[in-house]
Order: sequence, then C-alpha cells, then structure tokens
Amino acid sequence: MNRCTLLLCAMSLAASCALAQTGPISKNLTTTDGSVVAVRSFPSNALRGTLIVQSPPEVLLDTKADRLSPGARIRGANGMLALSATLVGQTLPVMYTREPNGMLHDVWILTELEAQLIPAKPSYSK
Repeated sequence: MNRCTLLLCAMSLAASCALAQTGPISKNLTTTDGSVVAVRSFPSNALRGTLIVQSPPEVLLDTKADRLSPGARIRGANGMLALSATLVGQTLPVMYTREPNGMLHDVWILTELEAQLIPAKPSYSK
C-alpha cells in the first residue's frame, strides 16, 4: 500500500534528523597565539587523564590499573569509535567518564590541539 511506504519514509526521516542532532558538539577556544579554533566539548563530569591500553579491558589510567566497563565507548581523535584492541601499548591523552560501578565507560582520545588547550588539572580532574 502506498500509504505504508509513505509512513515508513516519514518515520525514517524523523529518526535520521534526531540522530543528526546528537553528533559531536564543538566550542571555540583561543590558542596562545590568539587564533580561535573549534574543539569538541565534553560532559561536565568528564575528567582528564592519560590512558594506556594493556590487554583489553585492562588499562592504565594515569599509571594506575583500571578497567573498561562492558560496553565502554572509546572515541578517537576523529570522533569515530575506536576498538580498544587497536590501541594496545599507545599512550593517549583522554577525557573520560566513569559508570556507577567505577569502571571507565566513555573515553574520548584528544587531538594534539585539544590536549594543549584543555587543562589537565585542576578544573578537569579530581
């Protein structure tokens, strides 16, 4: 029936519009030389750290043993999902949030520019 296909098209369009709005949000920061650049913004509860993936889900966060939660999401510097197994042995500047049980849940790998502009302490870390 024609109306069923129209309904499905309308529903898929609405869903794609909703997904498009949940993309990464950026904010403008000023570098030391005065130029303005756009960087990703992170949740207010995100902390700054240095991540080394040892043997997934085992990681070192700021030289302390830690663990990725089941379903943890790691977003690369390009904003796309990265698999933890591809990051083994790399030292990465990151922003991260924890789940209620204390395991790492959301991790964002910072670009070189973000790592320079976003302070490591005290405003983003405990």
